[in-house]
Amino acid sequence: MNIVVALDSFKGSIGAADAARALADGWLDVEPDAAMVLRPMADGGEGTLDAFATAVDGAVRMPVRVTGPDAAEVEVSWLLLPPTADAPAGTGVVELASTSGIELLGPRRLPWDADTTGFGQAIAAALDHGVSRLVLGIGSSASTDGGIGVLRALGARFTDASGADVAPGARGLDALAATDLAGLRPLPPGGAVVLTDVTNPLLGSRGAAAVFGPQKGLDPDGVVRADAALARWAHLVPVDPATPGAGAAGGTGFGLLTWGARLVPGAPEVAELIGLRQAVAGADLVVTGEGSFDGQSAAGKVPTFVAALAAAAGVPTALVAGRITADTAAFAASVSLTDLAGSPESSLAHPARHLRAAGAALARRTPR
Repeated sequence: MNIVVALDSFKGSIGAADAARALADGWLDVEPDAAMVLRPMADGGEGTLDAFATAVDGAVRMPVRVTGPDAAEVEVSWLLLPPTADAPAGTGVVELASTSGIELLGPRRLPWDADTTGFGQAIAAALDHGVSRLVLGIGSSASTDGGIGVLRALGARFTDASGADVAPGARGLDALAATDLAGLRPLPPGGAVVLTDVTNPLLGSRGAAAVFGPQKGLDPDGVVRADAALARWAHLVPVDPATPGAGAAGGTGFGLLTWGARLVPGAPEVAELIGLRQAVAGADLVVTGEGSFDGQSAAGKVPTFVAALAAAAGVPTALVAGRITADTAAFAASVSLTDLAGSPESSLAHPARHLRAAGAALARRTPR
């Protein structure tokens, strides 16, 4: 059989690439002659870089040292994809999660001081290398800085009423009086696409502060204050804060729109770049999944997108998830790691072990 494994990351547990390998190993335990095609998926958040690195032949990790969300130095990488006709000098893939992401803080939260400087520094490193275009994943942000950290790392200046540079993070937005974008580095020749799985605007009840601020440590008063600070930033540039996705990653989507980047739904763009459609066309079965398959999964999340892509090619899809709380009628089979492990705690503690068991279970259930 020809099995395509297109899992998203199991957030906080295991990355997409490692999850795909573990599941494939379990299938091969039962059917050693199966052809396992690994196409780990992402939608712009944690694991985006690994998904490209696994699926694209010739991709090269480019190490760089950046300033993390808490101002500590972090050793990370951006990814150089091979040259193509559209990108003769290659494409640079940069992930916010690994440079300015909330996971870098551990249990800490820095609602007013965390920022996206490191993400901007990694983008600058890709530009210094001379890439033809950029693919930017912006999920899993630690901050609500409206993307000013990114833009400052790319040459913009943000000042308070006295003309002094504002502090990093939402604290800086709170004092923002003027912007100077004259020194902002130009986009690469092929532009920049921004991968996001959310359509939230920058401001208001569905905005960056109200929806995502609490998970970053903002209390109710802080949400109101941060939303007002984001509104102050929005009034200084000719970009519509109501643009879908402007509120992604604490407003980083808005900052990148200000630079001239283009926001796109993450899963379809990743699928195109890793050749998922072509892989699915020759498959007998596609296996997809994520950490929690729930009511939000139908709104553009990876499993629903992959299942629709496979259905269009006439290929059945199986679902594997850490937990399953939504209808799985669209899938030929489904496996919950929590059910296999006996508890959510065991599933989270040993994800690779249970993904391997899930692969074996699917192999036994699938007709030859």
